[in-house]
Amino acid sequence: MKIAVITGASSGLGKEFVRRVDKYRNIDEIWLVARREDRLRELADTLVHKVKILPLDLTVSASVEVIKSELSAVPDAEVALLINCAGFAKTGDYASISLRDTDNMIELNCRAAVDLTVTVLPYMKRGGRIMEICSTAAFQPFTQLAVYAASKAFLYRYTRALRWELMPRGIRVTAVCPYWIKNTEFIPTAKNNEGRNSNAIRNFAFSGYSGPVASISLWANKMGFPVVTPGLMCTLHRIICKFLPHEIMLPFWELWRRL
Repeated sequence: MKIAVITGASSGLGKEFVRRVDKYRNIDEIWLVARREDRLRELADTLVHKVKILPLDLTVSASVEVIKSELSAVPDAEVALLINCAGFAKTGDYASISLRDTDNMIELNCRAAVDLTVTVLPYMKRGGRIMEICSTAAFQPFTQLAVYAASKAFLYRYTRALRWELMPRGIRVTAVCPYWIKNTEFIPTAKNNEGRNSNAIRNFAFSGYSGPVASISLWANKMGFPVVTPGLMCTLHRIICKFLPHEIMLPFWELWRRL
């Protein structure tokens, strides 16, 4: 049985990925992973494919063990597609973001993504596909977004290396690096620091939409791209960061976030 495992599936970009994967004919079952069970069930009711709902908090390391156990219980399980979309950000400086949120960003954006990837790899065959949802923030350090950007830089580097490790097995691995996405909960969640609204970043101009980001990213992964920047702003940012040192980019960012 060919399975697509999608984390962060209850909303935003993860939900868009689910809707598009639901159109695939070579998938037998979609596994939806997120904390909010009610939203997962609402989404499942709209899908054509058979669905397994896994209401898990991936900041808790034992959650990955649950997925491992579920896979081992399927005699002919084959993970044809893994999309690690679960992740979140908090904006503000080191003093304004709680230690709990700081730790959870690292747990979810780094440890959980790696743990789940390693867990499903024994169930992947030639032609399997992995998408790690990184960010354009992976390309440089960002003040007032320091931990999130660092966590996505980790995931980006891990994904680039993993792609080479899995080449002999014929598994395609893509680092997806979008810019801000406006029609999701990501920006409001990032600005909410335990009930206090953060204005550390005021400029979200030229933000994209989850639909095109999902479509472009799935196509790029299918084509075997190592990295995809699914939008104009993230593509320009990626190019500029190849030529300008971080010490030059950071003052530009300081100006941009205040506009």
